[in-house]
Amino acid sequence: MQRGLINDINQQEEQLSNIYLQAVTTVAGYSVYKPFVDDDSIDWGVAAKGGTGPIRAPRLELQLKSTSSDIQDANSIRYPLKLKNYDDLRMDDFAIPRILVVVLIPETPEDWLTQSETKLCIRGCGYWISLRGKRKTQNTSTVTVPIPRTNQFTVAALQSIMEGISQGVQP
Repeated sequence: MQRGLINDINQQEEQLSNIYLQAVTTVAGYSVYKPFVDDDSIDWGVAAKGGTGPIRAPRLELQLKSTSSDIQDANSIRYPLKLKNYDDLRMDDFAIPRILVVVLIPETPEDWLTQSETKLCIRGCGYWISLRGKRKTQNTSTVTVPIPRTNQFTVAALQSIMEGISQGVQP
């Protein structure tokens, strides 16, 4: 099968993870924004209008990763995160909370999407974790981050995270 303009599989995986994030965020009722430069391990931001708690217009920033590698076991996703990203995400003094989202996708691009006249199905699942307050590591290049498989990045999960932020609770 002839490929389109994106010939690098890593770029395709990144684009699919962007679509996953945008779909979840849109259905949850929030807007997304993208920093012009990712020099602080932030790929996307999520913004809510209003809010029900003392924090108005809550926001969330996230580092978005994707992989088709087999990195899951019965209870967790074990993602090898670059040390710079780990250190950037583990700090606890940010005005806007930060999380890591890892989207697991099928290995073959032809398996990523199915569609018909009545449905569009993106195959894959995102998982999230807050690294806020995690300890400094002695590792020199990567840190394997375990993410509970119960931490699926879903519409309901994102709404719960944003509601918590509105109430002053950091993820």
